[in-house]
Amino acid sequence: MWENVEMISQSLLVPGLLPRGSGVTNVTNSQELRDDLYQRIAAEMNLSETAFITRVNPSENFTTGSRFRLRWFTPTTEINLCGHATLASAAVLFKHKKNVNPKLVFETRSGDLAVTQQGEGYVMDFPLNPPTQEDANDFRDVIKAAVGNHPIQDVYLCAQTKKLLVRLSDSCDRSVLTSLKVDPVALQRSETSGRVKGLIITMKGSPEIQPGYDFYSRYFAPWNGVPEDPVTGSAHTVLGSYWSNKLGKNKMLAYQCSSRGGELQLEVRPDGRINIFGESVTVLQGTITL
Repeated sequence: MWENVEMISQSLLVPGLLPRGSGVTNVTNSQELRDDLYQRIAAEMNLSETAFITRVNPSENFTTGSRFRLRWFTPTTEINLCGHATLASAAVLFKHKKNVNPKLVFETRSGDLAVTQQGEGYVMDFPLNPPTQEDANDFRDVIKAAVGNHPIQDVYLCAQTKKLLVRLSDSCDRSVLTSLKVDPVALQRSETSGRVKGLIITMKGSPEIQPGYDFYSRYFAPWNGVPEDPVTGSAHTVLGSYWSNKLGKNKMLAYQCSSRGGELQLEVRPDGRINIFGESVTVLQGTITL
């Protein structure tokens, strides 16, 4: 028997203050669907991620409940963590389902993730994922595929999230990062060991120039079916740790330099967590019958 999905909405994450960000589809359903059906819906939506929200307690609904299950799928696979889809999921519950709770907790593959309202935006409580320094020669093929002959300063890997961080040299201008033409097919072929599922390219920001970004980044994940993600909360759980150590500060303003682009406000906490601040705008809403 096919089931009816209660609601599907396509939301645009607007990190920080900018009217841009990362597109995501949110699906709310009273009970779990089959895994293959989740994947087929995500492939049909064809955005970086599709988030599926289901109730934990059958006696509660999307308005009264404070805990929900949350899963994220790219067009090709299920993933362990997605920041903008988590924020957009909370926005669907708060804005469209009129959820009455001040804080929502999502049960996910990455543990419990809490989202609270703050003014017109939201604060996500995420795990901090510190990377460790690596020998650039161990990743020379993927680095070459991503940045060509541009000089690099650091190579770090977060083994838990399988995200490789490559920092461009401080001698590089921001235009070097924004003008990179990364071939997702070549990038995926350059790394087949399974150690890397996402590539972060980052560089030091220009805090002396308003609005004062502490660092810039771009994120590529063709291994998960995402050639380039416009704005990536999960990547900033790694970036936040790296740049907090390098800059000696806990509160940072970041900008992800994709073609769509987006600003993120970060706060690294002493308990090994990171707060990521953002806003959300709904651009499409409807119902899907399966």
